[in-house]
Amino acid sequence: QVQLVESGGGLVQAGGSLRLSCAASGRSFNSYHMGWFRQGPGKEREFVSHISPYGSSRYYADSVKGRFTISRDSAKNTVYLQMNSLKPGDTAVYYCATGPRAPSDYTYWGQGTQVTVSS
Repeated sequence: QVQLVESGGGLVQAGGSLRLSCAASGRSFNSYHMGWFRQGPGKEREFVSHISPYGSSRYYADSVKGRFTISRDSAKNTVYLQMNSLKPGDTAVYYCATGPRAPSDYTYWGQGTQVTVSS
C-alpha cells in the first residue's frame, strides 16, 4: 500500500524555521517528481515546491522563493521542505504528493501537517 506521511509541522513565531518531512512507503518514488502543496484557512490548495527525480531540478512558488528549500533523500525515500523566515501568511496545512505523471498530475497525497506562524 502506497503511503506518504508528513511530519515536522507545528507552531512557530514569525521569522522562525521549520523542517517538514515526507516519508514514502509501499514503493520507491525515486523516479518520480515529488511536490509540496499547502492550503491556508479559507483558501484553495496551492503549489509550494517540487523536486525532480534524484534532485537535479527544483521549483518554487514566488511566495516562498528564497525562504524555502526542497530536498530529497533517495536512500530514505523521503522529501524535505526547509522553511525559513516564516510569515503568518505561511500558516496552512502542508501536503506532500507524488505520482508517475507528476508534476502535471499527482496521484498520491499525504494526510498533511499543520504549520501555524504567529505574529
